[in-house]
Amino acid sequence: MNLLKEWKEVRAFIISLVPVIGALLALLAVVGAVMAGLGTRWEVWHFRVGLGLLKWSAYAGICSLILSAGGIAAGLISTGRRALALSIAGCIISGLVVGIPAYWARQARQLPAIHDITTDTVNPPQFVAILPLRMNASNPPGYGGPQIAEQQEVAYPQVRPLIYPDSFDMTYDKVFVLARRLGWKIVDASRKDGRIEAVDSTLWFGFKDDIVIRIRPLSSGTRIDIRSVSRVGVSDIGTNARRITRFLQAMGK
Repeated sequence: MNLLKEWKEVRAFIISLVPVIGALLALLAVVGAVMAGLGTRWEVWHFRVGLGLLKWSAYAGICSLILSAGGIAAGLISTGRRALALSIAGCIISGLVVGIPAYWARQARQLPAIHDITTDTVNPPQFVAILPLRMNASNPPGYGGPQIAEQQEVAYPQVRPLIYPDSFDMTYDKVFVLARRLGWKIVDASRKDGRIEAVDSTLWFGFKDDIVIRIRPLSSGTRIDIRSVSRVGVSDIGTNARRITRFLQAMGK
């Protein structure tokens, strides 16, 4: 009887630890994920180190999900409300940590491994002032050619030049104001050349993407072309296309 009683006490103790360990792992996962992005943004480490840290944070999140799910089951049966609340919190936090990298991985599988998106794939807008900023970038500033254009056409058919009804000067001014309103850092703006160059950074890891906008007068209206290129990484998981689409939609309003 004593052995049975001791076993039940040990089992109860182990079960009571499950929600705590699950919550601690969830906390570890979220801290690791946040630091993965901030460390990369602040250039504490190489972006591949940050991505590796994010991967291990996701693994910790998966373990937390398993333990927290078990804690919820135990909480519903015997361990009480506090353990149940702790397990639910662990599930929510770890679910977020696991969900974001899982979404990125899914996007990477579904979208082409390209990082240079432009509304004009035949004669893309060219960088001028931004070129010195890309000296240490792993991705070259030159366009990849027909192969990249074909992949873009399939994945992002909405990326097209915008024909604007206003005059060149009015259009240029609106493009400049919009670029600043979107939070892009203007590097150079040449009304004479009809060119605006800017840099935008991703929210979490602070990856820098370079943007060049070309404005050309037509016999009736103005044509706007835009190009957005990542400095690092083979695939941008759709970031540059979303940026261009957001810009074109805002100009069209």
